[in-house]
Amino acid sequence: MQWATLISTVVGAAIATGSAMLLDRQRWRRERLDRETQTRRTLYGDYLASLSEARHACGNVARDPDMELSTRRTTAREAFGPCIGLRYQMTISAPSRVVDASENAFRSLRDLRDRVMEGVLAAEPVYLEGRRSYDDALAVLRACMREDLRVSEDGIAS
Repeated sequence: MQWATLISTVVGAAIATGSAMLLDRQRWRRERLDRETQTRRTLYGDYLASLSEARHACGNVARDPDMELSTRRTTAREAFGPCIGLRYQMTISAPSRVVDASENAFRSLRDLRDRVMEGVLAAEPVYLEGRRSYDDALAVLRACMREDLRVSEDGIAS
């Protein structure tokens, strides 16, 4: 009779310990996933902000017909600089579909910047075409980011 009590106590302790370990493991996984998602959310926001600032600076340069070509080149190049480091962070932190979309947006913006550096003004068709191409690539990038972060159209994370 004492053996049955001892065995049932040991089995009960093993079940309790196992279930506590399983719950801790699930909690750890959920917290890790939350941290990874938050890290990507921050990176995505920083990358989009960097692209936006560079696009805005290029637009300002393109709207100034009196700016010297050397100043135009320097200003546009410097505005684009912060995008480069974040681009590489994207390549190691984001899933491939987001990386592909981020590369397309980056290249479209770089092409637009190059046109601005050449002296193209904001009202010229070549600038407008480049801007449209960048806007389209940016829309695809944002959609991929939202999908990766599991954000619905109404802004609610699932």
